[in-house]
Amino acid sequence: MNSQQADQILVIPIQKEDDIIIARSTARELSQLMQFKSANQARILTAASELARNTYCYAGDGHFQFQTIQKQIKKGIRIIAIDSGPGIQNIHLAMKQGFTTSGSLGAGLPAVKNLCVSIFFIMNLTNVFLKTRNSL
Repeated sequence: MNSQQADQILVIPIQKEDDIIIARSTARELSQLMQFKSANQARILTAASELARNTYCYAGDGHFQFQTIQKQIKKGIRIIAIDSGPGIQNIHLAMKQGFTTSGSLGAGLPAVKNLCVSIFFIMNLTNVFLKTRNSL
């Protein structure tokens, strides 16, 4: 990769439960390709898996856009989750540890937030930018 390269965008549909595994595998392959340390690979896999599960469980249909980013010595993986679901009614509440609308532990989105350099929501679009911790 050159000093300011952004690779092509990989699109992964999230329409059935098996697609969660495909999204997770894609995150693993990209994080290995980018030569992230094992701990950072685990962070990326965990965030991608949680976002894919949320897309499948709550929206029912959507897709991920994966993109590797490298700018000088910093590198990362951008994951954009797009769905046509009902959206999150109260994003501030949803980002609090323990909040749930489904009876789960309510740890998913707060965990993703803690694993990522940045996360933001635009209506039904979740844009997550994951970088290695040591490149901050």
